[in-house]
Amino acid sequence: MLNLKGETDMSFTIKDASDKLGIPAHTIRYYDKEGLLPFIQRDANGNRVFEVKDLEWINLMTCFRVTGMPVAQLKHIVELALQGESTIQERRAILEEHKKVLKKQQRQLDRAFEAVNYKLSKYDSIHKGEMPQSSEFDMSL
Repeated sequence: MLNLKGETDMSFTIKDASDKLGIPAHTIRYYDKEGLLPFIQRDANGNRVFEVKDLEWINLMTCFRVTGMPVAQLKHIVELALQGESTIQERRAILEEHKKVLKKQQRQLDRAFEAVNYKLSKYDSIHKGEMPQSSEFDMSL
């Protein structure tokens, strides 16, 4: 989780933002270019200047991207957010639908995790001499 306690009145360069978020600066530039960071300010030299709220927003966008949410869908959410509270229900519906996709992926990952653990357990038993080596493709549970 992003920890920015005590830094509420600070501003950050793109390098600072990159370091604090643990993501490359080019990713932040890409998000900005794609319109996902509509509130980023610039200094007199045209450099991006980030505030804590910007880092929190970038962190949220990064989390959504990690879940596989397409940039186009994120852009749509940002556009809706810029329209104000009247779009909250539509944004909520988008996230609810995405949550369903994530739950399905989680179930698939849970099954895959069980399969990996099963094979590791089998290999451990074979290594300890507790059972004979069977077919490498034996996946019976």
